[in-house]
Amino acid sequence: LSFTLNILNVLDELLSAGTDRRIHYMISKGGSEALLSALVNTGRSLSPNYTVLLPLLHLLAKVGHRDRRIGVKAEDADAVRLVLNLLNHNSNHARRAAACLWVIQVFCSSVSTANLIGENRGLDVIFRLIPPYTTKHLCTIKYANVHSAVSKGYISGLLGLYEEWHSKDIEHVAIAILQALLRCLHQALHTTAGRQAFISQGGMKLLYQTTQTCLFTKDLESLVEPSVQLMRKCYPKSPLPLTSDHSVYSFPLPGRPETNLDTDVGRDVSCEDSDDEEDEENQEDDDLETDLNKLGHRPEPDRPKELLKQYSQLCPELTHDFQVCVWFVYSCKSDPLLVSPPRGKATQGEKAEEDDGEGGEEAHHHSMVDRLLEKLGACIPNHNPKLYRAAAAQTKSVPGFNTLAFPDFWGHLPPPGHEPMAPRKPKVQRQKVLEDVQRFLNPDDIINQVVFNLEDNSPWGLSDEPDSLKFFSSFECGNLRKAIQVRRYEYDLILNADVNCSQHTQWFYFEVSNMVANVPYRFNVINCEKTNSQFNYGMQPVLYSVREALEGRPSWVRTGTEICYFRNQFCPAKGGKRVTFYTLTFTVTFKHNEDVCYLAYHYPYTYSSLQTHLQALRHSVDPAKVFFRQQTLCTSLAGNPCPLLTITACPASRGWRDIHQLRNRPCIVLTGRVHPGESNASWVMKGTLEFLCSNNPVAQSLREAFVFKIIPMLNPDGVVNGMHRCDLNGEDLNRQWCKPNPVLSPTIYHTKGFLYHLSSIGRSPLVFCDYHGHSRKKNVFLYGCSVKETLWQSGSAVDTVGLKEDPGYRTIPKTLDRIAPAFSFNSCNYLVEKSRSATARVVVWREMGVLRSYTMESTYNGCDQGIYKGLQMGTRELEEMGVKFCHSLLSVRRDTTPLYSRKLINHIDLDDNILDHKSHDCFEDDEPPCVEEIEYSTNGCPALKTAELDSDINGNISSTEEEEEGEEDKDQSHQSSLKSHLFPHLTEKASTETQNIKKSSCNGVSSGQYLN
Repeated sequence: LSFTLNILNVLDELLSAGTDRRIHYMISKGGSEALLSALVNTGRSLSPNYTVLLPLLHLLAKVGHRDRRIGVKAEDADAVRLVLNLLNHNSNHARRAAACLWVIQVFCSSVSTANLIGENRGLDVIFRLIPPYTTKHLCTIKYANVHSAVSKGYISGLLGLYEEWHSKDIEHVAIAILQALLRCLHQALHTTAGRQAFISQGGMKLLYQTTQTCLFTKDLESLVEPSVQLMRKCYPKSPLPLTSDHSVYSFPLPGRPETNLDTDVGRDVSCEDSDDEEDEENQEDDDLETDLNKLGHRPEPDRPKELLKQYSQLCPELTHDFQVCVWFVYSCKSDPLLVSPPRGKATQGEKAEEDDGEGGEEAHHHSMVDRLLEKLGACIPNHNPKLYRAAAAQTKSVPGFNTLAFPDFWGHLPPPGHEPMAPRKPKVQRQKVLEDVQRFLNPDDIINQVVFNLEDNSPWGLSDEPDSLKFFSSFECGNLRKAIQVRRYEYDLILNADVNCSQHTQWFYFEVSNMVANVPYRFNVINCEKTNSQFNYGMQPVLYSVREALEGRPSWVRTGTEICYFRNQFCPAKGGKRVTFYTLTFTVTFKHNEDVCYLAYHYPYTYSSLQTHLQALRHSVDPAKVFFRQQTLCTSLAGNPCPLLTITACPASRGWRDIHQLRNRPCIVLTGRVHPGESNASWVMKGTLEFLCSNNPVAQSLREAFVFKIIPMLNPDGVVNGMHRCDLNGEDLNRQWCKPNPVLSPTIYHTKGFLYHLSSIGRSPLVFCDYHGHSRKKNVFLYGCSVKETLWQSGSAVDTVGLKEDPGYRTIPKTLDRIAPAFSFNSCNYLVEKSRSATARVVVWREMGVLRSYTMESTYNGCDQGIYKGLQMGTRELEEMGVKFCHSLLSVRRDTTPLYSRKLINHIDLDDNILDHKSHDCFEDDEPPCVEEIEYSTNGCPALKTAELDSDINGNISSTEEEEEGEEDKDQSHQSSLKSHLFPHLTEKASTETQNIKKSSCNGVSSGQYLN
């Protein structure tokens, strides 16, 4: 006996010193198995020697907590039911019971072991150890935890215990007990039956009330978050209040029969949680392409060479004789649309006037708009409201919009200063969740009035209530499907899915009016789909005030306080695969009474804005110096032209040498807005276009060096109809590049065909860049393609020493890092992923052999490095990024054509103007974990820490048996009465079970039969 005790003491001292390396070494040498074997041999005797058993149990708990397979090993050694039996016999001995509970808790790291404990009525044994409120034996009670789902009626007992302990623990000495009870509830509520029992037994009300008291007591702060997570977890699922999950808009696709969309609610969840070129939160190396045949060999074109001849007309610079540099003046039919004026309270009157006659209303609107323009004049560079109205008249939309949003018509000027990221209010998500729980507990306080429904025929909404906001979204780029007034100053907003599908709800853009000044209004967008958002990290939506614009401040500004983004309880209206939605909640305080304001996810940029902008650029260039040609690449499914621009410098003369130089200039191909919700890409493109058409000497040098082929909007139909990701075919166009359908994806098909044509005539682009927006990262950065970097990152066994790869794909990113304040080189990567094999970046690199094939990602939020650190990106900064990208092309010219004039190199100092950019590595998570839990499927309670376990075990060892046994005799009857009071239906069974166990033990039954 003394020899065994000495060994256990020596082991305990050795394993308690230093780090865990000694324990892991002991585990690797079979230490866990040896301790389990000793435990079984010692515990099987009729009268176990607890002088040996106690230190053995303590040591096993310490070692087992570090052994991932301890549960399985305990099952193999037949130790699980033995420890349960020991616990059952020693419920009146605190030190012994605590030691057994620690070991059981360690065993339960294995699911199968936890199930075995539950099958052998281990929960009954454990529950008898939990008395009502007392100040004694806290160590024993603390580890009376439940590790498997409860379906035996324990929920009401746990709630009763929590309520009693919480109400009577006025000294706050039993917080650990309350935490353990919450942990038990979390485990028990993994099942639907458990959550239903929790609600039926008043668990939501109890936790809400106790949480309210905890909010004002610092000592109880640790109970608030697990309680809130429990309430979120048990909040009943509610289908979205919609008639269908599908978009309100549908478009008949050529070659496809019309189907009943209401019955087709399946959702493609393969990529909906990531932007096109956005890496997943934890990028998996097994997604990286390691097949050298796919990485290093160019596949055959997807169409016959004869079909490429049609694209020769898209290279007018090759055939134009330049006798007179042609300048096309844009003209279009003047069939103007109605401009949405400041309506305020006049909305209903205008609605009545529309019912009387459309012609009268149109004349009224035009006269009003003309008077405004005459009085205030147009003040936006490269924007003319009358031209916008004319361009919009030619734009084709699925619903047939006949109203213009005022910001798009009137125009936007960046506000004078920078806008900082919004500070996150401490515990703001908790506050919003608790307000939502109040909806469930007090349904009579909820108004639940639909005030806007896109499916309704009423043009300006449904509500006639004088104190209700009025909403509207039936205009180009608009997206708001339904608005529900929840409380007097709170509204739930539901977004419209992309046309012809039932998903991709993130972009919003709508009008709101009839507000009261200086009153905080809460808006909840309740059907967002992404699992996280920059709204959790300082991003704000944008607001445009008509009144401010008419007073000379026509600006989209960042707005909103108390912003957070978290998972909610809503599910699809008609079922479907995806069941998770997220809430974006923000509060807006309007400046003016009865103003008309517009709220949007990001700065809107419509298709009609593009057409107006291109017309203004055509008028701005000097045709003797700038060759600017706008052509139509193709028409979209809805019939909207997809413009293709050619921008270069006119030759210095008609001499052979100058014409030859022009026709041998390398091409730069730029595309954008393939995803309609990424409006930031259009603002970057706007900066690029204006710079290339300017008189800036660098722009002139670039035009002399390159021919720019620009397709500024690859998805005009998606932009027009307020979609977030797809085209009218319901598909992500940036997943169609491998084999695009000429009928269903015409813009991608013809863009790829045009690139094939350039390649076939020996003019493959020197640079290809597709402009995008990124919703999860800050800064601006590039994604490129590299064989070597992909193989290195994937850990491939391929020997890369013999692989030759031009490192020139890094030239532009390195240059941008030096000259662009918003650019982050450390956020760039050049990996080729299997899941991105059909994107523009990868296909152009692989099939056309373009070394510098990029996706440029611009944040919706702001920067976390450089001179813009802590600031949100506005349209000024986005346009500046488009300019800086053009500047970076000087480095490409310097690398490839040094024979030309070097003034373009000297104009920008690429070596000295180095910005201090310190950003995270591209393989790290996009953002640190949100300060509050976005999801609620996690445990919600702090896990048992190794140091805490060791400390408690050591404390149990040092305590004396005599101190504890005297106390336990006093509490024995109290524990028994609690069991009868809380679980009367289990008392008789438990007593019988205990008697059977004792009888079996006395008869020397083997450990394999314990607790059967």
